[in-house]
Order: sequence, then C-alpha cells, then structure tokens
Amino acid sequence: MKIQLNACTALDAEELYAFELENRPYFEQSIPSRGDDYYLPEIFKQRHASLLLEQQDGTSFFYLIKDEGGKILGRINLVDRDITTKRAELGYRIGQNHTGKGIAKEAVRLLIGQCRKLDIKEIQAKTTDGNIASQKIMTSNGFRQENTAVEVELNGQRTMLIPFKRTILD
Repeated sequence: MKIQLNACTALDAEELYAFELENRPYFEQSIPSRGDDYYLPEIFKQRHASLLLEQQDGTSFFYLIKDEGGKILGRINLVDRDITTKRAELGYRIGQNHTGKGIAKEAVRLLIGQCRKLDIKEIQAKTTDGNIASQKIMTSNGFRQENTAVEVELNGQRTMLIPFKRTILD
C-alpha cells in the first residue's frame, strides 16, 4: 500500500478526532490512556490547536499517515525537538484495521527523510519489550537498541521500556 505523510493542520481536526475515537480501545491495549477528557470534542480541539502551535514553533512535528485516497491510517510524530543537540523523540500509532501491512515501517522511513529537512540529526524512540513488531520496525529503519531499558508500569502491568536511537547522516 502506498502511503503519504501530511503535516497536521487545523483542517484535520474532525477526521483525526474520528480516527482517535474509533481506535481508542485498540490503542489503550498497549499504551496508557489519554484519559476521558481527551475524547471530549472541545478538549480534543483545544489540544489539537496546542499541538499545531508546537509545530509552528518547531518544537514538535505532527504528521498524518494517509492512503492514496486521503484516509487517515495512523499518525507519526517527532516531539521534544532540541535545537542544540538536534534531537527529537519519535512516536507513532497505526489504526487497528491497518496494522501488519508495513505502514508503520514505511512511515518511519519517510519520516527519516523529513528529518534532514528539519535539521534533526538524532531520533530517539521507545517501545515495550513485548512489542516485537515495533522493535522490528525500529531496527529495519536503522535504529540501534540502547542498553538502558527501564521497568515501567503500563496498564497495571510491569514491563520493560526499550530505548532506540537513530543517527541521521547528511
């Protein structure tokens, strides 16, 4: 499946809200809930607007992963950009009906290409020890696993959070 990354805009709020609502139960199986308030229409709009300000400031970059018809398949972000170290943190989520199709792997690859334009030289990412698919996505895109895994509680279960890092070469 051919995908594209589109920078989030205010015009995406309604479709993104529907995507988040539809996939909430699926996402909350593997990542902490964003809380009930996040899914209230007005709160969602406010938080979306706040993220767009971060994007405008250059501290974070938010992309929608879309198919050729423009349907949202997922989202991928670079957050907490440090201008001095040229580092940012990667995060992504793929809708339940679109997993296992190589979409995340391709989205990460496309985002790495964006990093050169954004003057980001290092991407950091984390995944749980049980999320083998995400670990494979990281390594297949040139990320190296760091040796500093940390034990965390996720949805009432103890798990290890594994950090990854990828250097972007000119």
